Amino acid sequence: MTMQTQAQSNGTRPLLEFMYRLAQAYLASGEQTALIELFLRRVASARGFRRARVVAFPTAIFITLHGEHEDHVTLAEGPLQSLRLDQIGEVYTLGEAAQRGEVTPEDGLKRLGDIMRSRPRFGVSGVIGGHIVLTVGLAMILAPSPANLMAAGALGGIVGVLKALKGERTVLAAPMSVVAAVVVSLLVFVALGEGLAVSPMCVLIPPLVTFLPGAMLAFGMVELAYGDMVSGASRLISGFVQLVLLAFGLAAGAMLAGAEYGDLVALNAELMADPWIPWAGVAVFAIGVQLHFSAPRNTLPWMLLVMIPTFAAQRAAAGVFTSEVSGFFGTLVATPLVYIIQQRFRGPPSMVTFLPSFWLLVPGSVSLLSVTTMLSDRQAGFDSLIGAVFALASIALGTLVGASLYKWLTETLGLWRLQVGRAAESPGKNGT
Repeated sequence: MTMQTQAQSNGTRPLLEFMYRLAQAYLASGEQTALIELFLRRVASARGFRRARVVAFPTAIFITLHGEHEDHVTLAEGPLQSLRLDQIGEVYTLGEAAQRGEVTPEDGLKRLGDIMRSRPRFGVSGVIGGHIVLTVGLAMILAPSPANLMAAGALGGIVGVLKALKGERTVLAAPMSVVAAVVVSLLVFVALGEGLAVSPMCVLIPPLVTFLPGAMLAFGMVELAYGDMVSGASRLISGFVQLVLLAFGLAAGAMLAGAEYGDLVALNAELMADPWIPWAGVAVFAIGVQLHFSAPRNTLPWMLLVMIPTFAAQRAAAGVFTSEVSGFFGTLVATPLVYIIQQRFRGPPSMVTFLPSFWLLVPGSVSLLSVTTMLSDRQAGFDSLIGAVFALASIALGTLVGASLYKWLTETLGLWRLQVGRAAESPGKNGT
């Protein structure tokens, strides 16, 4: 090996390490694999490697850099931890700078390390208190009644404590969701036995909403639509397994309390009819997300700017069509908005404002109810599961159409530019 070749090889190693660690951070943020491949090729191109090949899956990353005399290849595992909103914002800011060639691999690795080691902005109290607030906000949207709100807040605090104890230990993520579901279900049905008038599913869903894999399921369907069969299928299967674990926890808690499976869908609370309560719930939910997920500074107004139109579009569509297709109109509004905020108004990265709006749609709650119902009434659960599939498909379609609408606005009307969705130059992972 000549000295020139060895020097190039030594300079390539930090770049390869930075690229795969950046890919891990993007995967932990929930980004589509097609866009991760595009971002990493841009990073390589900015460092002088214009024929880089990148293949990303939810659990692995393959990178090849073509040097002058030899190729450099690396293989890395998937994400090692989940990220908060402030970490997601920093990752996208760093990635954009790297794509412009403004960050060296060594500096990029240092900044990534600092991002991954950073602590929540509001501390443990913010994690727990924020979970209480977002749980109450979602209960205000789903089934507002004094008993439901108080029960949801108490359960949200318990789950918040469990999540704070888990911390960044991802190995505890799956068992923690089951433990949380068992505890929440047991407490709810014991309270019902003592005469507390609450709506079980409307109280059970809000405290567990942060465990629901709705985004994973919907993005899996988006990747299937793009032709990423391996990534899409793996995310769909992983999301469905998470739903089954949550449903098992709910059913186990009900059994320990001596309740019947049919009690899961009973409606016992007298709901409040004030039309402003769900809209106030959106604001409360946004504040809870800001605290619990440590959203970046000055992000709350941008989140509300996306969440309120998204919620309005979903409610309007549900009044005209069915609830299964209302998610299409919600994400149809949210997707262009988040890109506009990022590019036109220099707001936070699109994923930071998109994820809270996505959680607001609660796509996973329909599937959770379906899987739980199947434990007692298979025919009813199967029918509900079909409805849940249509709901997830409509949300995924809304994301696709919304991204296409934004691209049409940028290219046809010339307002501002951002390439979204799968790029034409992206090589397929399935032989396309």
